[in-house]
Amino acid sequence: MNPVKVTDLDLLRRTIVEGLATAGWPEPMWFETTPEDSGRGQATKAVEEGAELVFVSGGDGTVMAVVTALAGTDVALAVLPAGTGNLLATNLGLTSDAATGVEVALEGGRRRIDVGTVGDQCFAVMAGMGFDAEMLEGTNETAKKHLGWIAYIGGAAKALRRPSMGVVISLDGKPALRRRPRSVIVGNVGRLQGGVRLLSEADPADGKLDVAILSPRSLANWASLGWAVVRRKERVPRMETYTAERVEIRAARPQPRQLDGDLIDPGKSMSIGVRHKALLLCVPQPDSDPDLAYDSSAAEKAAEGVRAAANDAE
Repeated sequence: MNPVKVTDLDLLRRTIVEGLATAGWPEPMWFETTPEDSGRGQATKAVEEGAELVFVSGGDGTVMAVVTALAGTDVALAVLPAGTGNLLATNLGLTSDAATGVEVALEGGRRRIDVGTVGDQCFAVMAGMGFDAEMLEGTNETAKKHLGWIAYIGGAAKALRRPSMGVVISLDGKPALRRRPRSVIVGNVGRLQGGVRLLSEADPADGKLDVAILSPRSLANWASLGWAVVRRKERVPRMETYTAERVEIRAARPQPRQLDGDLIDPGKSMSIGVRHKALLLCVPQPDSDPDLAYDSSAAEKAAEGVRAAANDAE
C-alpha cells in the first residue's frame, strides 16, 4: 500500500483483515511503499515469502510496480483503488471503496491477461507518447485530489497548445509508418480516464497490443475525434488503429511518455512488447465483457458484508 495515496490506513487494514477473517482466510502480511521503491520490491518480497494473493492500494505508479513484480507468476493481483484516476481500476469498474475490491478477491473470479512491456517495466492498461503524457504532466496534483479525473481537463487544455510530433512507427517489423501525430497510444485494454473507451476492439488476452495514432490538427479536429470516441463510432476521424505484438516508436526529439497513467522520463523512443497472459488478475464474476469493465452493483451489494464486519470490529 502507498501511505501517501491511502487516506485512512487504519480503515484499509480493518476492511481487509475483517473481510478475510469472515471468509476464513489468514491475516495478511503488510508492506508499505517508499519514495525509493513504489511497490515492485515489496511485491517481489511478498511472492518470495509465499503470498498467493497480493492486494495493491495506491495510485497508477504503485499498481504498475506491482504488476511488474507479479507478471509471469501464479500470484493473483487484487486492486484496491486509492489516489485519483487509477486506470486499471477504471477498466475493472472499481470505485475507491476498498470493501468492494476485497469482495471481488474473495469471490474467486480470476482471469489471466496480457501485460505490455517497456524495458524492464510492465503495464496492464496502456503506454503513450505525446498528448496523453503531456496532459498528465500539466495536471495539478491538488486539483486531482479534489476533482478526480475531471482535473485532467486542465492538463489537456495546456497540452493542446503544444505542436505535433514527427515520429516513425514500426509494427512487428513491417514497413515503417511516418506520421506527425499529437499522440501515439499503445493499449492492452480500451478505457481511459473517466471510463471513455478509446480502443473499442482491445482484448487484454489476445496476445496483441492495440495502437492508436491520433493526428488532430485543430480544436475542431479534437472535438470531432472526441465526439466519435464518446459515441463509440466505428470510424473515428483523425485516428488510425492497428494491432501488433511489437511496437517501436521513434521521435525526432524527446517527448513526454507515460505507462498506465504514470509519467516516466521523456525520451525519443519507446520499444513496446507484450507478454501473453502473464498476469493473474482478480476480476468480478461473471466476466462477460470482452473488456474488463463490469456493472459494479452486484459487487457493491456483496461488499456490504465486508463493510459490516469492519464496522463491527471498530
